[in-house]
Amino acid sequence: MNRPDTAASSPIEVLNEVFGYTAFRGMQGDIVEHVTAGGDALVLMPTGGGKSLCYQVPAIVRHRGGRGVAVVVSPLIALMHDQVGALEEAGVHAAFLNSTLSSEEAQNVERELRSGRLVMLYAAPERLLTPRFLAMLDSLNERGLLSLFAIDEAHCVSQWGHDFRAEYLGLSQLHERFPQVPRVALTATADDITRADIVQRLALDEARIFVASFDRPNIRYTIVEKDNPRAQLMRFVRDEHEGESGIVYCGTRKKVEETAVWLADEGITALPYHAGLDASVRQKHQDRFLREDAIVMVATIAFGMGIDKPDVRFVAHLDLPKNIESYYQETGRAGRDGEPAEAWMTYGLADVVNQRRMIDESPAGEEFKQVQRGKLEALLALAESHDCRRVRLLSYFGELSSPCGNCDNCLNPPDTWDATEAARKALSCIYRFSQHGGGFGPTRFGAGQLIDVLRGKRTDKVVQYGHDQLSTFGIGADLSDAQWRGVLRQLVALGHVATEGEYNTLGLMPSSRAVLKGEVPIVLRMPREATRGVRKRAVRGDGKVPAAAADLDADAQQRFASLKAWRAEVARSHNLPAYVVFHDATLAEMARRMPADLAELGEISGVGARKLEAYGAEILNVLGR
Repeated sequence: MNRPDTAASSPIEVLNEVFGYTAFRGMQGDIVEHVTAGGDALVLMPTGGGKSLCYQVPAIVRHRGGRGVAVVVSPLIALMHDQVGALEEAGVHAAFLNSTLSSEEAQNVERELRSGRLVMLYAAPERLLTPRFLAMLDSLNERGLLSLFAIDEAHCVSQWGHDFRAEYLGLSQLHERFPQVPRVALTATADDITRADIVQRLALDEARIFVASFDRPNIRYTIVEKDNPRAQLMRFVRDEHEGESGIVYCGTRKKVEETAVWLADEGITALPYHAGLDASVRQKHQDRFLREDAIVMVATIAFGMGIDKPDVRFVAHLDLPKNIESYYQETGRAGRDGEPAEAWMTYGLADVVNQRRMIDESPAGEEFKQVQRGKLEALLALAESHDCRRVRLLSYFGELSSPCGNCDNCLNPPDTWDATEAARKALSCIYRFSQHGGGFGPTRFGAGQLIDVLRGKRTDKVVQYGHDQLSTFGIGADLSDAQWRGVLRQLVALGHVATEGEYNTLGLMPSSRAVLKGEVPIVLRMPREATRGVRKRAVRGDGKVPAAAADLDADAQQRFASLKAWRAEVARSHNLPAYVVFHDATLAEMARRMPADLAELGEISGVGARKLEAYGAEILNVLGR
């Protein structure tokens, strides 16, 4: 077997020799051939779909052909560190330039860059666009040593995207300054409007667009209405993911810290992560999450992009994300190894109100606000849906599919009810509030008061304001609190009801007239907690055995445990996450097949030439060969 740094090779040879895989997955092969040949590309591929190989393989092939270095644009220090570490482990000369390097270390990287010896260099957009860096690229380009640009997380360039970053806007200079150097832009999430924005802002008009399936069949989607969310989360973690790695997303920094403390008090190893924490604390927590098993990271959206940990078994949301793109990106961090994983979310009326208010009160233009309102409505439609979650999710990205049989609605179909008349009653009651007492402003009330009046509850507040004398008092006594909250969620999300002020008081919007007339049908699901049935565990194994090794026999399980212990030592000595050395799936296959020699070991998926040379003898020794 050839060493990775020898003469020019084909993409499939590089894939096998460097990364240890025998075949590309899905569209990877077509993308790699196109980019290797010098074509521009926009790649939309789900998290865990293998986007990195789409530029790493062309970079290696073009470097071996004498074309020099590929520059990878990434906004994430953690991703740079892990990917460079993984490439070096595989025998590919790579480096990064970011703020974690000392002056001397940065100078050494720049020398390697100028020499053309580097295969790949990772850099943030703001560094890449400095005059000093551009001058280095000019010099490389003049010598024919600039092989390609890979723009990762390309949705960051779009104002319509869920993670817009202004520094990405300057990347259009790459096309203007280096028109002959191929560019590949990659993202896991972009709807039609975001894709068009990426193409326009990065001047990718001539690029070939590759859109892989957005389906992640190994992820089970579960969404429930809030009903004591901490108890719901604890049931979910304890019953289904005990002893496994996961991420819990919260909407605020305060909630992140409180939830992490609470989980820790309950005996779960949980760490907080948000932008308000000291950078050293964030780095420490992130490193623990990447390097240790059974860590639950409680975080805001500041955590996650570029996190390559393959064995995250669940992603939970305690608050509603902004839109489906955010939800898809965040849930996609589960199950990157292809093994069963779960995306779980709980949401309530307050989530809808808060998201709606953030949109309405933002300084953005009305066109932008209208797009964001539409995205929120689409997310709520997903949450409230009573048909297949996956069909709805994929449809948002323009992909047709059939019921999956692996989401909560498919496994436990919810009951539904026609809420059209209930919506009319709620709107009539809000109108009566505005009329009662002689003015809209002074007698505007929130959801709690509205539901109490509709259900006919003579609370002190209801009596104080005389709401027990309204014609709408008690007209909704046949519905539960949970059902009324569902009605209000829909009315607020669809813009028929406005919320205002510190107390989220309710008021009618112009569009409510059509609902009052019965012209807008509203069909809702019964509250999930009321119709909950027996759930099936999403992940094989008992939470202590990784999913990839769950079907090994007892002897193979012992070999797998020995290989994991060996891998942990190697990872610690190299200061890398364990999965960068070998994935669980690769160790499980070693334990299963018991290779007799280096040749047989080299046939296992994930064992490239450099790793075979570096670790082959040690692995055979661990296996008792």
